[in-house]
Amino acid sequence: MAEKLAALGIDSVQDLLFHLPLRYQDRTRITPIGALQPGVDAVIEGEIKAADISFGKRRSLVCRIQDGTGTVTLRFYHFNATQQQNLAAGTRLRCYGEPRRGASGLEFYHPEYQAIAEQAPAMAESLTAIYPSTEGLSQQSWRKLTDQALTMLKPQTLVDWLPPELELAGEALTLEQAIHYLHRPPTDANTQQLVEGAHRYQQRLAFEELLAHHLSVQQLRLQTRCQPAPPMDDDGELATRFRQQLGFQLTNAQQRVSEEIADDLKQPKPMLRLVQGDVGSGKTVVAALAALKAVACGYQVAIMAPTEVLAEQHFNNFCQWFEPLGLNLAWLSGKIKGKRRQQQLDAIQSHEAMVIIGTHALFQDDVSYAKLGLVIIDEQHRFGVHQRLALKNKGRREIGHPHQLVMTATPIPRTLAMTAYADLDCSQIDELPPGRTPVNTVAIDSTKRSRVVERIQAACSEGQQAYWVCTLIEESEALSAEAAEVTCENLRNSLPDLKIGLVHGRLKAAEKTEIMQAFKQHQLDLLVATTVIEVGVDVPNASLMIIENAERLGLSQLHQLRGRVGRGSAVSHCVLMYQNPLGKQSKRRLQIMRDSNDGFVIAEKDLEMRGPGELLGTRQTGLMLLKIADLERDHHLLEKVKSAATLLLQQYPSHVEPLVKRWLLHGDQYAHV
Repeated sequence: MAEKLAALGIDSVQDLLFHLPLRYQDRTRITPIGALQPGVDAVIEGEIKAADISFGKRRSLVCRIQDGTGTVTLRFYHFNATQQQNLAAGTRLRCYGEPRRGASGLEFYHPEYQAIAEQAPAMAESLTAIYPSTEGLSQQSWRKLTDQALTMLKPQTLVDWLPPELELAGEALTLEQAIHYLHRPPTDANTQQLVEGAHRYQQRLAFEELLAHHLSVQQLRLQTRCQPAPPMDDDGELATRFRQQLGFQLTNAQQRVSEEIADDLKQPKPMLRLVQGDVGSGKTVVAALAALKAVACGYQVAIMAPTEVLAEQHFNNFCQWFEPLGLNLAWLSGKIKGKRRQQQLDAIQSHEAMVIIGTHALFQDDVSYAKLGLVIIDEQHRFGVHQRLALKNKGRREIGHPHQLVMTATPIPRTLAMTAYADLDCSQIDELPPGRTPVNTVAIDSTKRSRVVERIQAACSEGQQAYWVCTLIEESEALSAEAAEVTCENLRNSLPDLKIGLVHGRLKAAEKTEIMQAFKQHQLDLLVATTVIEVGVDVPNASLMIIENAERLGLSQLHQLRGRVGRGSAVSHCVLMYQNPLGKQSKRRLQIMRDSNDGFVIAEKDLEMRGPGELLGTRQTGLMLLKIADLERDHHLLEKVKSAATLLLQQYPSHVEPLVKRWLLHGDQYAHV
């Protein structure tokens, strides 16, 4: 039994008490057979009038049971000789199950049953709990186990770690009451609330679970902040030279966020900051200013991006900005091999390279930094937290921990930022640079493809450029590339006088760069691409984007793609081409895209529609280990969770560890990422 329970992470009586029912059944009253409703669970009691083995498509044991108001059939496909004896004619039975329409009227398939002797057993006094289970543990076993655990439930065995001043929902709800109620709800319990997880006792436990998660992340933050980091305070001369050559003014938001970062970097403890900014809000310039601070103080900076295309684009941007300032840059990606790779590694180790840009190749074992002081991670949600940690560990002990700056153009809804990124301080670049125009978005049925092609012809003949994005359900790069090639061929036939380029994931990095450069320099009118262009490509003259099969993409991906246009002063358009018939979710997604250009609004809607797991990528967060709480349902608790965490850390520090342990079995592992 202990082994079976351990498979579910249950090692103690406390764990068992927190293993809560999935749902409940009402077995408190007997329903007359004549009053049974198909599909409605019921308890019946009656006498077996006949029991036979039926040889239809499958062999089954069929019992006819009667109670004076009617007759109903019990059917068992799996039975043995003992069961057959126990279910003989003349036996009185009490059964529980769901009657369904069958060959002979209403039938119960494999109901739970017990034989009744002279003295009928008492009816259940509370709703019957149905537990999440594993092979070899029946619901009866769970009820026996939890009955035993509930007899041990006393304040001394289950300590309530929440301080008394935290009255939830305006009333003191004790942990003991909540646990007892949820295992054995009284017959008058509001079953609708229980099913939805909205009952006040469920909310009491959800609150405590969210609090435990929040505390574990806060502990991690405190641990990290206790470690030393190199303080960086320079005279700002490099940054001034950089701004003079930029040729544009920073927006107020860029200015504000840069100052927040500069203040963090001056501290002798590691900066942990998340910068959120909508597509095109100018996060890269903010990152460049942070990098210059570190370089001016004699430290190296590592900048990590999730894809070759984006890393390469950062490399080109930073070379343009930093080489005139006399700074050396290194470039590392999985595709750089042999002698060239060795040269880059030597430059990093000897401190000849001050800024190192690349993909996750940056934290492989053979990469050794001379003096790593700042780590900048772009599009954080694309990396697992372990990867963030691996790069952080590249710092040298004698220098201290590198500062961390995390950037994302996928705005994270506040509810998720408060939980998934609770170890980071958040900054928002919440205004777009002047001259950026909102993108007009339309949705068009793919049968009107010829009209879309005419529109491209018209835009390009006026000197504009356009993207055509191909999306495929299959994740295979080979199939995506093939689909893009076919589309490109068709468009070349339809638009013979336009110069059309093609970019997809299977091209060599050098080829991709060459085509992207040609498009940037207006040697191409139209670029056909797979979603490799989703992140970070900047061509101000491109003012039209067609996204084929737009219904297949999520909101944040559509918003990322749309952000590739509207980067210049011309009015820009995004055409979402869809295949009919559209599902309800797809319709809603396309409508949201038409209604809003605001990444934060779109992110909130995305969370509503897809749930937190998909949005964050489950692999990257301990969040999805929630047992009782649900981030969408319970996000209204988060503000209170935050203030409760502060109260506990300041006034009840001894309560923190046991609370985290109760809810996060492997809490310490989670805390170290």
